[in-house]
Amino acid sequence: MSDTLPKGPDDARTEWQDLAARLTAADVAYHRDDAPEMTDAEYDGLKRRLRELQAAFPDLATAESPTAKVGGPLAEGFGKIRHEVAMLSLENAFEDGDVQDFSERVSRFLGLSGGLSFTAEPKIDGLSLSLRYEGGQLVYAATRGDGETGENVTANARQIADIPQSLSGAPEVLEVRGEVYMSHADFLALNEAQ
Repeated sequence: MSDTLPKGPDDARTEWQDLAARLTAADVAYHRDDAPEMTDAEYDGLKRRLRELQAAFPDLATAESPTAKVGGPLAEGFGKIRHEVAMLSLENAFEDGDVQDFSERVSRFLGLSGGLSFTAEPKIDGLSLSLRYEGGQLVYAATRGDGETGENVTANARQIADIPQSLSGAPEVLEVRGEVYMSHADFLALNEAQ
């Protein structure tokens, strides 16, 4: 992968098609097959290059681009749940300029003229999950899936001790979204037990 832009639209389209195919295959391997084929850093680098090409050659930025999608195809064997509000993905920031660009976009969107305050935390790479409670009771748990529809993993979520089955004082309808992950100690204990 080159750091320079292609000389013309034909070369750009050829590189875009290669990157899009690699990213689509990586999404299937990671999200549907649970068998990642590349590191997060490599994936992020390919996606960053795709965005660079699309910025320089706007005709390449279509609704079918991997940059316009989140998640991947749904796995077989699970029921499906359609998210009432799309379950999108977070963006990565690799340089100070990325954070500055994000801050400026948010300020413009919100119509703010002053600075914004931020908090940051290390990235936790787990399974994105949506928990829906109605009347304080867990109704379902769904993965992000393709952002619009996720896999119904309610039975699995009910086995996780840290996920409450009921809440007191919650609104009538409450949806909680976050990452489900296993600590290193729990992972080692699971491996030992198996």
